Amino acid sequence: MQADIEIRLPLRLLSLATSATLLERLESQPRSASPEQYRSVVRQVTALLEKAAGDTALPVLLNARPATAELYENLHYASSGLCRAPLPQAVDAEVGAQSIIERARQV
Repeated sequence: MQADIEIRLPLRLLSLATSATLLERLESQPRSASPEQYRSVVRQVTALLEKAAGDTALPVLLNARPATAELYENLHYASSGLCRAPLPQAVDAEVGAQSIIERARQV
């Protein structure tokens, strides 16, 4: 049994949160919807993600709904790859990891 996740979001993201929850259910229960129903939900979530672009509360929702986060990453693949973190943070993390690996090799 899957536990419900409670997250706090502004009212402006209610439609997206509801649709994202439906997408999660469809992902966890394959064949529970027809292919057209599934595509319809994905189109709806996509449109709502586009409207929510840049919203400061969006990462909270994406962290709680993996299927929606994956869709978001796929929609932005051309510009940011499979990474939701801002590019400078991703670069800093990569440089830090390389530094730690190099220090470990020298020991």
